[in-house]
Amino acid sequence: MPTIRVELMEGRTPEQKKNLVKALTQAVVETLGTKPESVDVLLFDIKRGDWATGGQLWSERK
Repeated sequence: MPTIRVELMEGRTPEQKKNLVKALTQAVVETLGTKPESVDVLLFDIKRGDWATGGQLWSERK
């Protein structure tokens, strides 16, 4: 059972997440030859204040 963990900065719409889950599932099915119902996708929304790049929190970026 393939499991995909996706960490996203908060703010994506439910529709965007739905489309992402469908695309990731289809890619796994095509690549690994598995059935869609065996693919799990876990989405984690991360607050901008809990995500940093280059030593700077995203909540402090302009």
